Amino acid sequence: MRTPIILDVDTGIDDALALLFAARHPELDLRGITCVAGNTSLANVVANTCAVLDLVGARDVPVAAGAQRPLIEPARDAAHMHGADGLGNLGLPASDRPVDARHAVMLLRDLLTEAPEPITLVTLAPMTNLALLLRTYPEVTEQISRVVFMGGSASVGNASAVAEFNVWHDPEAAAIVLGSGLELTMYGLDVFNEVVVPAEEVDRLAGAGDPVLRAAGQLLGFRAQLGEADESALRLVGDAGAVCALVAPELVRTQRWPVQVELAGGSRGQTVVDRRTRLGEDLVHGLAGTGPLVDVALGVDVPAMVDLFLRTLATPGRPAESAL
Repeated sequence: MRTPIILDVDTGIDDALALLFAARHPELDLRGITCVAGNTSLANVVANTCAVLDLVGARDVPVAAGAQRPLIEPARDAAHMHGADGLGNLGLPASDRPVDARHAVMLLRDLLTEAPEPITLVTLAPMTNLALLLRTYPEVTEQISRVVFMGGSASVGNASAVAEFNVWHDPEAAAIVLGSGLELTMYGLDVFNEVVVPAEEVDRLAGAGDPVLRAAGQLLGFRAQLGEADESALRLVGDAGAVCALVAPELVRTQRWPVQVELAGGSRGQTVVDRRTRLGEDLVHGLAGTGPLVDVALGVDVPAMVDLFLRTLATPGRPAESAL
């Protein structure tokens, strides 16, 4: 049985890797893709998403544009990590495919309500589109099997000392999703930063004849071109790990803990994962509440996930519509 999924993306480098994986994995049924501003502008996200889908031959997957900014604050991109175009200046041919005329929220609603079975939503971006969906059409929760989101951290942050970028970019949206009552899996920085592709594999991919593999190698190698000194920040599969975890959950060690999103002060955007095994004074004295229970990824079988990622990208799929 193929798992029906919808991806919500802000297509930068690692979202592109996730799209390649999702389109090529035989156990995933990619029903649609919604776009939101995050790593780069909404216009870039839509253009990048369509170009990547053309590359992997997935022109039949509908793509819709969504929120151009967070619910409250202005958009703040991550061009310093993803390049001016958000796609590592990869230079993919511009797509001529039409973008779905519906807003992302409407596409989500329609795909969910028309599906004969519940669908898994995989959010790899700020959760603005999903928050708007839940506030506008709360009845669709019955058609959502689970939300797997790349975001948050049970340890350090990257956008701030304590906050991960996707949650930090729109913490109100994240708080809405976490408070929705849906089944949630958090694939955060604790595992995001671990899944590194060996340098020799990146070189092999970058020199491959298959344009999909070649693009993956160039995307994985982009941060090295920036002169990034931290070896752990290079060659990350990043968001693609959350999709890998969906098809091979045994590769990820999760624990179920209460999680809350901080909405104010210097810790704004922090996902507070309460891993205490007994009540603290704040709870005993009624000074704090507990957040919803979330399956939090805390460890990953790195070699097995890298192998899964590379094997899937090497799987012949739809014929590519364009080449580098």
